[in-house]
Amino acid sequence: MKNIESRHMGYNKDADDLHKGLFVLMITCVVLLLFPSQALADRIKNIANFEGVRSNQLIGYGLVMGLPGTGDTGLATEQGIANILQRMGLTVNPSDIKTKDAAAVMVTASLPPFPKPGARVDAQVSAMGDATSLQGGTLLLSPLKGPDGKVYALAQGPISIGGFIGGGGGTSTKKNHLTTGNIPGGAIVEFEPQFTLGDGKEIRLFLNRPDFTTAFEVAKKINETLASEYAATVDPTTIQIKIPPQYKERVVELIALVEGIDVAVDIPARVIINERTGTVVVGGTVKIAPVAISHGNLTVEIKTELQVSQPSSFAPKGAETVVVPKKEVKVQEQHASLVEVSGVTLSEVVQALNALGVTPRDLISILQALRASGALRAELEII
Repeated sequence: MKNIESRHMGYNKDADDLHKGLFVLMITCVVLLLFPSQALADRIKNIANFEGVRSNQLIGYGLVMGLPGTGDTGLATEQGIANILQRMGLTVNPSDIKTKDAAAVMVTASLPPFPKPGARVDAQVSAMGDATSLQGGTLLLSPLKGPDGKVYALAQGPISIGGFIGGGGGTSTKKNHLTTGNIPGGAIVEFEPQFTLGDGKEIRLFLNRPDFTTAFEVAKKINETLASEYAATVDPTTIQIKIPPQYKERVVELIALVEGIDVAVDIPARVIINERTGTVVVGGTVKIAPVAISHGNLTVEIKTELQVSQPSSFAPKGAETVVVPKKEVKVQEQHASLVEVSGVTLSEVVQALNALGVTPRDLISILQALRASGALRAELEII
């Protein structure tokens, strides 16, 4: 009796657990239906930047040495070598310098926000003259300047081009672009650009893509997080944030708090077309009103066949063999029927467009016609 009773009690316990699990699952489904999640929510850090937190571009002139005869002999290279030798106590006439083992280059780099002296950044090198390759070369010490003319970094080091060139005697092989290269960590920061976050009273936030709805939502979420009206929308790009009293000396902490806030991003309906590559990107909010489409291809094929006409044995004196082109023209037009296309979701739009069975090039023409007719409920952007 004890064994039977214990098994019966175990069965009731399992049934109770199953009922509890079903009840929790049902409650979860109800919550998801009543409070749907924001599928397009994203952190403010990913959609906006604070004023002044940006990169700074640098540029400079330099010389690449040690090239295996693939450099240039331009005036910039000759004068550059003469200037370097003069700093080292050697006086040389630039016209006497004839070498193909050096090349004049432009050096560029991008300083990250708030760089510190001693930090290293990548440097990019590009040939200026008729150099054929920078493979195996080393960039000599080159100052990198900002738009204000001040030197912010110094670049030097061996160049990596990620390619090669080889062969000879009329036969050669080449991989990648050989007149540009990269020096990983080749620029050392010498001077830090001066900048202060905000003016001590407020900071400004700039959206990467201007949008009234998103800007209003960002200001709303910031005010909810700070539990007061500290953020205000200035325009579709700018959100102005007053620094709360408790964050007067902790601006970095305030920025970190704001960057981590999740915001529903309003994405406009947009179709992007790249006619050069035949690429079509359809946004998730694109809709197509019911419309009928007829699309057919017209193919014209021109074929030329060269035939040789030889004179017979009884041909008059002076007759020659000639080449006679035989041309053939074929015109073929595919039969096209009307196809109904409509959709209120991205999957329906893609399914309807795929039913046409057209190529990406034809799809571009169809989308342009849909936009002209007003059936495409989206902005059509050609890049």
